[in-house]
Amino acid sequence: MTDMNVEPSLRMGVVLAALRTPSFMIGLVLTLVFLFAALLSFVWTPYDVTQLEIANKLKTPSATHWFGTDAFGRDIFSMVMIGARVSIAVALIAVGIGIVIGVPLGLLAAARHGTLLDEIVMRANDLVFAFPALLMAIMITAVFGPSAVNAIIAIGIFNIPVFARLSRGAALSLWQRDYVLAARVAGKGRTLISAEHILPNITNLLIVQGTIQFSLGILAEAGLAYVGLGTQPPLPSWGRMLSEAQTMIYIAPHLAIFPGLAIVFTVLGLNLMGDGLRDIFDPKLRRAR
Repeated sequence: MTDMNVEPSLRMGVVLAALRTPSFMIGLVLTLVFLFAALLSFVWTPYDVTQLEIANKLKTPSATHWFGTDAFGRDIFSMVMIGARVSIAVALIAVGIGIVIGVPLGLLAAARHGTLLDEIVMRANDLVFAFPALLMAIMITAVFGPSAVNAIIAIGIFNIPVFARLSRGAALSLWQRDYVLAARVAGKGRTLISAEHILPNITNLLIVQGTIQFSLGILAEAGLAYVGLGTQPPLPSWGRMLSEAQTMIYIAPHLAIFPGLAIVFTVLGLNLMGDGLRDIFDPKLRRAR
């Protein structure tokens, strides 16, 4: 039995399944909206968020300022756009760290299942799991100071055991398959088998998990920024916008409403995409629904 290579007809089937999956399409639209806002913020925002206009402070939403202004007269809509850029960048890099380091570790542990190396990798994962991203960020920032880079490192480290465990568990179920046994009989080494036969067959799982971790990364970045451990001024961040709004929530609720909605809809979109991808890649789940 050979690897499950994706043929053109199968690709078309996946595309059609995606178009017929409402949760995936809704999630895709929500995600693309915020991705477009993030990319657009690199070249254009309605107002300069570094320019203070005290005379326009705490303006309610209007045709001039769609989301209103904050206590310094800065345009909330422009800040939300740049905040999308920050949140997506932090979450994307953090998930990338988890995949690049965690997946090879998981494949290595599965290839050496039952050995000392497998035990070391899994116990190291347990050790990392004992420190949540927030606690890890506190330790990192205590040494290096708060910043977006340190938030990325903290969230990325927390993602490593997530992908390592997933990769190891999925790979272990494949090592007894006939095509893997045939590859071993043909003289292929464990590393080559992992790269050529195991990894391609767990990619779907990794994509789904990556989407979920992406949404969790956005929540983690917002949480770290909320307590002052993430992105620092003058760069806007959804979490810090919520933190700054809490003292004026009764006199200017729009300060919290719009960054809060941005977080909610971005995370909702990514979770719907992840749920949709799970249905697309597992036809049995789709038929069950």
